[in-house]
Amino acid sequence: MPRRTSAPKRATATTLAPSTVHIRLEGLETQHQRLLTQIKKKRTELNNFVEQIHSIATQLYQRTTPNFQKIKALNEEIHILFKEILTKKKLAKQTKHKIAQIYHNLQVAGIISRKVDDEEDTEDELFEFNEQEKEIPHEYHQPQPELESPSAARTDESKKIRSYFLRLAEIFHPDKATDSETQIRHTEIMKEINKAYQEGDLARLLEIEKKHQVGEIIDSNSEDDLTRKCIRLEQQNELLKTQYETLKQELRSIKNTPEGAIVSEYKKVKKKGFDPIDEISLEIESQIKIVSQIRDYVKDFHLAKMTIKEFLCGPAVLRSINQSMIEDFLDQILEEMDE
Repeated sequence: MPRRTSAPKRATATTLAPSTVHIRLEGLETQHQRLLTQIKKKRTELNNFVEQIHSIATQLYQRTTPNFQKIKALNEEIHILFKEILTKKKLAKQTKHKIAQIYHNLQVAGIISRKVDDEEDTEDELFEFNEQEKEIPHEYHQPQPELESPSAARTDESKKIRSYFLRLAEIFHPDKATDSETQIRHTEIMKEINKAYQEGDLARLLEIEKKHQVGEIIDSNSEDDLTRKCIRLEQQNELLKTQYETLKQELRSIKNTPEGAIVSEYKKVKKKGFDPIDEISLEIESQIKIVSQIRDYVKDFHLAKMTIKEFLCGPAVLRSINQSMIEDFLDQILEEMDE
């Protein structure tokens, strides 16, 4: 009986499953890229917010300064008029006291600036608006860590950032270029590297490294190489997490400043179709009208166009303001009673 032979078995293709180190590396690289994206987005958000503060402050300064200067001139004129009235006019003691009281009341009400005495201005002159007020206080600028300070012990983070900086500087130093074209390109790259280092921006240094492909060459079949890369990525990711949290904290801090609150309020008003700076300008113009009428009232008395009795009744504009305030107060009380 012929011997049976079994059919030869077909060879089946076998797929090697990724090793643990490959899976670990893939996860770290995904986390690394996500952190770089988050930092870039948060950095842009922070820079934009600071720029908005500067922009609004500049607009406010440019559009309101002329009106503030008008108020300042009127304010000074009223002070001069009162000084001449109280020092040069022949007045009864009681009348002089009443005029001085009107002068004092105008200062207390904030209609004109306060004076310590007839000769000296107070330090906090009202309606003063100089160029310094449009500048954002230094503490709200994005801080630049002093990584090179010899008196302070370097943190692990600053040491790591410095090591990346030195490695990139070693590669891209213009003096090491062999031709003029490369030297020009390396000069521009070094500007980016220096800026990132001065700002303590690890993410930017890593982006430069990746962009110009100057990282360590890794053999994907070498477990030692892959393990080293994993360790390096873990260290970088921890530093990137710290940088991201720092950026978030800086943005929160700036938003909580008075300048930050102005930006937030500005955006809300803009959404409703109003220009906040126009509203402020209208308020200042309204103030100019009031101060102008008071100036005219004092000037008329100084030029003897008004009797003492009329003058002691006070400016008509202030009486109308007081009446309006009383009416608003009564309306508010009635509303609360209805509720």
